[in-house]
Amino acid sequence: MDSPALSIIVSTYNSEDWLQKVLWGFNVQTFTDFELVVADDGSGPLTRSLLEEMQQQLRYRIVHVWQEDDGFQKSRILNKAVLACSGEYIIMTDGDCIPRADFVAIHHHHKKPGYFISGGYYMLPMNISRAITKEDIEEQRCFDIGWLKEKGLPRTFRNNKLTAKGLTSKMLNAVTPTNASWNGHNASGWKKDILNVNGFDERMQYGGQDRELGERLFNSGIKSRQLRYSAICLHLDHKRGYKTPESIAKNQAIRKETRTQKLVWSDYGIEK
Repeated sequence: MDSPALSIIVSTYNSEDWLQKVLWGFNVQTFTDFELVVADDGSGPLTRSLLEEMQQQLRYRIVHVWQEDDGFQKSRILNKAVLACSGEYIIMTDGDCIPRADFVAIHHHHKKPGYFISGGYYMLPMNISRAITKEDIEEQRCFDIGWLKEKGLPRTFRNNKLTAKGLTSKMLNAVTPTNASWNGHNASGWKKDILNVNGFDERMQYGGQDRELGERLFNSGIKSRQLRYSAICLHLDHKRGYKTPESIAKNQAIRKETRTQKLVWSDYGIEK
């Protein structure tokens, strides 16, 4: 089998309803030369059953990378998923983020040697997250600001993420004060660059482990491109029981060391 133009890593853990919506989102992409690698951090048999069932209905290939449940070990499963990717270029997102139909096309179009891409997301409330159907995704109604307002979405500046097109989105990408960091929900880069910094630091649990990878990419000489208002996904709401003050503090200390010592390689990454 020929390698695809790119690989997409989607992380998940026991969230079949949200994951299914994400899989439908990738089934309506305008750019289709990709494989989807599910980075499964210990989900039960329902997730495997869903993937086996969905594979019969989807036009892209699913690679299911699974590990035993050992608490929140997203960094570890993401490293395994990176190794499983057959594409030279990798998009990373989460199993609670529905991609807009042009999501993959925009990442593919803007990829450039020596750079990674930082995309954006639009956070939805729980009632709208639950209300989105397969048909809403296929018809892209869930990305229509009018449809979302009918569901109760308030009017805010961040609505520009869904409405900005062409020159407007380019202008907003250029002026946003948000750093073009590596975001776990929406980022992409070259597999060789990720391997060059040894992937994610597996000591890190919830809280900035994606940003730390980006900081080591910066230290290695890689630059970033801001596509916050161009490469868009809808972030479905959910509880975050794995977020603890201890994990945040530990990760902040690791990130501080990475920045102050300008570290490129993690001794706790893919290669041990």
